[in-house]
Amino acid sequence: MTSTEEVFLLIVIAIIIFTQGTLLFIDARKRTKYYWFWGLWGLIQFPLPSLFYWFFILRKNKKRRD
Repeated sequence: MTSTEEVFLLIVIAIIIFTQGTLLFIDARKRTKYYWFWGLWGLIQFPLPSLFYWFFILRKNKKRRD
């Protein structure tokens, strides 16, 4: 892997992680009081925070509506 490819890959990963953290923060602010936790965790790794958020928050809220 060349240096250019490594830089490109790092930029793509940074964009994905930043987007995930931002979207988790915004949605968690509407649904739960732990929005800082979800936003920070979303900035640290990918994709576990999104999967756990879907499983623990979104599924739980969907079941309440039904």
